[in-house]
Amino acid sequence: MTARFHNICVDCRDAYALAGFWAQVFGCPPPTEEHSGDAEISLRPEGGPELLFLAVPEDKAVKNRLHLDLEPTDRTRAQEVARLIEIGATHVADHTRPDGSGWIVLADPEGNEFCVLRSVAERRQHD
Repeated sequence: MTARFHNICVDCRDAYALAGFWAQVFGCPPPTEEHSGDAEISLRPEGGPELLFLAVPEDKAVKNRLHLDLEPTDRTRAQEVARLIEIGATHVADHTRPDGSGWIVLADPEGNEFCVLRSVAERRQHD
C-alpha cells in the first residue's frame, strides 16, 4: 500500500490573510470575506495539492524544515521575485550562480520561507 498527498498544511496566525497571499502567488481564487475569521482555509492551486492554512496561537520560531520551490510559468525568475515582493513576500537570500542556476529564497508575510527557481524557458536557454 502507498500514500498520496491529501493536502499540505501551513500553520499560521491569520489563516485568512495568509491564504489570500498564497492565492495571489498561485493565481487561484482567494478566500471570501465570509471566511475572514475561520481557523482553517484551503486553496486548490491548479496543478498542485490543496494547501490548508491552519490558525495556531504560536508564532513561527525557527527556519522551515519543509518548504515550497516555485517555478515561474510565464515570466523570468527575476520578474516573479519582483511580483512576489510586490504582493507581500520579503527577500531572504540569493543563491543564484553566475550561470543562472540556483534559487532565491523569499518569505511569505508570516515568515515561511520558499524558493523561486528559474522558469523552464530560462533553463532551456542555458542547456
